[in-house]
Amino acid sequence: MHRSLRIVLAGFLVLVLGTWGLVWLARPGESPLAGQWLGRVGAALGLGRPGLPPSGGAIPAGVTLGGPFHLIDTRGAPFTEANLRGRWTLLYFGYTFCPDLCPTELQIIATALGKLGPEAQNITPVFITVDPERDTPEVLASYVKLFDPRLIGLTGTPAEIAEVAKAYRVYYAKVPGKDPKHYLMDHSSLIYLLDKTGNLAALFGPGTNADELARGIRKRLAEQQ
Repeated sequence: MHRSLRIVLAGFLVLVLGTWGLVWLARPGESPLAGQWLGRVGAALGLGRPGLPPSGGAIPAGVTLGGPFHLIDTRGAPFTEANLRGRWTLLYFGYTFCPDLCPTELQIIATALGKLGPEAQNITPVFITVDPERDTPEVLASYVKLFDPRLIGLTGTPAEIAEVAKAYRVYYAKVPGKDPKHYLMDHSSLIYLLDKTGNLAALFGPGTNADELARGIRKRLAEQQ
């Protein structure tokens, strides 16, 4: 009897922890073990990718992301969520010293915009750094132009970055190296599609390719015409 109760309690704890991970989108990008764990729980709950609805799918009821933020662009000019109103936005969080994940995702965004052709005219791609210590406006300016001239790079103080990351439930943490100046940032990897009012229209998880991203964006654009 006691053994059965322990099994039930353990199963309940697993479900609670797994659901918490799904809700908070915990580290799906650069943490393989977390990704595998969320994948199993997501499959059990009928979701597609680790911790996410199917790529570009509808946002689950009750899930809200985003909100006001105050950052600066690559010219050092103030930039808030109000600058994005009236246009669709593709938003990605990362950092310029990222060795593989960030450049891959930004290239996918750029390629998807190219596939959309004229439909991309009202879409603004935005890259927000999670490494404000190194990603100055000058550094971001040199970085974003490598991918697409439309890509806007944003940075700010550590407190401002923490605020916008919290609003979008972005996980990030410094991974110290032997040299204090050379470190990596562990972070979640999601592409956010925001509509013209700034509301979240779709989420695209790790592994989404350019074709899938373009199709997902086109679907959301058609739904709001």
